[in-house]
Amino acid sequence: MQLKLKLTVAAAIAAIAGVSAAQEVVRIGHVAPISGPQAHYGKDNENGARMAIEELNAQGVVIGGKKVKLEMLAEDDAADPKQGAAVAQKLCDSKAVGVVGHLNSGTTIPASKVYNDCGIPHVTGAATNPNLTKPGYKTTFRIIANDNALGAGLAAYASETLKLKTVAVVDDRTAYGQGLANVFKRVAAEKGIKVVDEQFTTDKATDFMAILTAIKAKNPDAIFYGGMDPQAGPMLRQMEQLGMGNVKYFGGDGLCTTEIAKLTGGAKTLSNVVCAEGGASLAKMPSGMTWKAKYDAKYPGQYQIYSPYTYDATMLLVDAMKRAGSWDPKVYIPELLKSNYKGVTSSIAFEPNGEIKNPAITLYVYKDGKKTPLN
Repeated sequence: MQLKLKLTVAAAIAAIAGVSAAQEVVRIGHVAPISGPQAHYGKDNENGARMAIEELNAQGVVIGGKKVKLEMLAEDDAADPKQGAAVAQKLCDSKAVGVVGHLNSGTTIPASKVYNDCGIPHVTGAATNPNLTKPGYKTTFRIIANDNALGAGLAAYASETLKLKTVAVVDDRTAYGQGLANVFKRVAAEKGIKVVDEQFTTDKATDFMAILTAIKAKNPDAIFYGGMDPQAGPMLRQMEQLGMGNVKYFGGDGLCTTEIAKLTGGAKTLSNVVCAEGGASLAKMPSGMTWKAKYDAKYPGQYQIYSPYTYDATMLLVDAMKRAGSWDPKVYIPELLKSNYKGVTSSIAFEPNGEIKNPAITLYVYKDGKKTPLN
């Protein structure tokens, strides 16, 4: 009887150990602005990463022969650089083995140093300032075209297709907005477009009447805005109020959203927008439309722009862990750099500095209030 009891206890202990082993937890961080005027982007980003983690857990993930359960550590940086660095440190302290994010260049750049110092990789599919990869951190990866491609593509379209001669440039003084505006200015000037005025605002502003009145006096063919849609929407509305209905309006991925149609309040100037996104349009992504149908069923009405990239970034991190047989960043980062991952957005492979190889860009306009790809 005593021997039987010992065997039963031993079996129970083994079973508990087995359950424990089966529930090995691997934590992946996600950071974006979940509060403030950019919360619609942030929630969309978080949805993409969460969707990937839920799918992977449903499939069952085995890394190095061990069954693991993935857990998301979701953080809000409120699009604030100081908060971005603070939550990056929090994720390091929480033993996250990788991070998806951040969204804004202004938060991603300071956070990248924190991740480098604590040795965990982060993959962004939204932050586009080229300066992100300049320090050469082995922990920084980007799976979307940077602003060099976006700004140049917009300037080329303005010059070569629309034959514009003059432009005014406005930026929001963030790392993203200012960086993108500088690239556009440089390439536009190279292509013979004259910059007749330069103005700046902030990523919190909503009143642009003084800026626009000054620009109107210079009579440009177009305005380029380096910034996000919470400012672009009201700016377009105020352009209509000032009778600037014939002025083209250029911008990057930060304003290239579905939300901007609501933020303009029905202003006809929305039809003057030409914006650029890194990557292919959903219809031209390898699995874009199939993925979008799943996303809409799970998160109706929440899609903005970057969630396919955060989904791919999450899958990419786990794929590298599987290939390395380890979730230890020191072990799997070299495999991450060697990735050749067939994602929803594209086939993802990296340059030595962590930039995606062969990045695509897509230009969009708004027809009847709907975002429509030009290429």
